[in-house]
Amino acid sequence: MNHHIKDINLAPQGLKRIRWSENEMPVLRLVRERFEKEKPLAGYRLSACLHVTTETANLLRTLKAGGADVVVCASNPLSTQDDVTATLVKEYGIPVFAIKGEDHETYYKHIHAAIAHKPQITMDDGADLVSVIHKEYHDLIPNVIGSMEETTTGVIRLRAMAEDGALKFPVIAVNDAMTKYLFDNRYGTGQSTIDGILRATGMLLAGKNFVIAGYGWCGKGVAMRARGMASQVIVTEVDPIRAIEAVLDGYRVMPMAEAARIGDIFVTLTGDIHVLRKEHFALMKNGAIIANSGHFNVEINLDELSAMSKATNKDVRPFVDEYVQTDGRRLYVLGEGRLINLAAAEGHPAAVMDMSFATQALATEFVIKNAKKLEAKVYNVPRDIENWIATLKLKSMGITIDELTAEQKKYLSSWEMGT
Repeated sequence: MNHHIKDINLAPQGLKRIRWSENEMPVLRLVRERFEKEKPLAGYRLSACLHVTTETANLLRTLKAGGADVVVCASNPLSTQDDVTATLVKEYGIPVFAIKGEDHETYYKHIHAAIAHKPQITMDDGADLVSVIHKEYHDLIPNVIGSMEETTTGVIRLRAMAEDGALKFPVIAVNDAMTKYLFDNRYGTGQSTIDGILRATGMLLAGKNFVIAGYGWCGKGVAMRARGMASQVIVTEVDPIRAIEAVLDGYRVMPMAEAARIGDIFVTLTGDIHVLRKEHFALMKNGAIIANSGHFNVEINLDELSAMSKATNKDVRPFVDEYVQTDGRRLYVLGEGRLINLAAAEGHPAAVMDMSFATQALATEFVIKNAKKLEAKVYNVPRDIENWIATLKLKSMGITIDELTAEQKKYLSSWEMGT
């Protein structure tokens, strides 16, 4: 089987961790059980560009159980778990092109390897796969019936493509599903970002000025967890509504030019470019910690930081690079400016990815069933899929909720009844 991974001998370790994650993914397990019986994806080639983690392994197993011919590559050079790639190849027969720490050239070689599978369906975490297909593989586009996108950054890119008329096949914005952003982005990113920072630095968060750039769902989650560990949370924003929300949630809000002077820890979560740049680095305190939890490594302008530093010391701790300024200040960048929760930790908890990946699997089935109806634009996940997943998640947690009475349903759908 054609693949490119670090070490096939890591498979036994990966198998244990994949099974451990599966224990926390009951909804996806139910989807897989149905897929095994019904084979709704049979006959379709699927190329996925995702973070290759234990949770992703269980998604890929589900897609294969549904009959899909699956190939996967990494969506981030530092997010791959090498023992998981070995298990996927050896135990589950899924071709993988991903190695933790792969360089830029290898990263794109792996994307091209996934595209060589000639997919009819794609699954993306950042839109790199879809982007390369649109730029370099025009001959494959007519055969692609649809794609799923998992990230805020990717959905932004794809909506821009659709707006420009550049998108040539339908995409389901899995990221915009409520079962994704309300839980995965908020609780998953919140916990795993703090986890990554602590693993990389071992520092005490209590009492630190913790600066969060961007108060979207991911930023809200990190702010919540940082405050829970007794940090003094500061939020920077460009959106006035989100800024008000942060203030009313009890956080200090100010421009980055002010926050840069007092921050001890900086985390970017905006999905935009150069959120931290030269003028901010020049103001930062000695010992400031700089991390990113947005999808791409563009939120921190590392080129400017390197240019203004008299020395750069790599790996002063695992996943920590030191930038020594001309005035002697030392600034520390975590995980090469890439996703800190996957670079230095293990990504989101399996329990929260359970909903996101169940949504991915069911969105794939939806695309196949509705291929002839879908146009080349970005679609939201159907609400009935979301309700089904949320209901099963509650059931797995041993929680039941009320149902509307017939009288209440009638009242909510009528206009005659007033005060």
